[in-house]
Amino acid sequence: MEKSNAWSRVWEMVRGIPGGKVMTYGQIAMLLEPLSARAVGWAMNNCPPDVPWHRVVNARGGCSTDRRPDIPPGLQRALLESEGVAFSADNTLDLDTYRYLPDNIA
Repeated sequence: MEKSNAWSRVWEMVRGIPGGKVMTYGQIAMLLEPLSARAVGWAMNNCPPDVPWHRVVNARGGCSTDRRPDIPPGLQRALLESEGVAFSADNTLDLDTYRYLPDNIA
């Protein structure tokens, strides 16, 4: 699969995540196989401005963007909290509560 086509599919899926919900890198990769979670991360690293990148979290329900120098620490969490997502004391969200499960994928 060509990289640009694969990334477009990732971005399309992420655009479909409703506010207050999240998907994990691995979940997206599984639904759009043969992608890996790492490939989803690369796609999100280069996503267009209209893609709600903050709604993609790691497998623990944590924000992985705090390690990136180009994104202010805490921004992803703040954006999710503004949509009603609550975090626990260990800085993770409850995936059973907030995980988005798409009805179908193309």
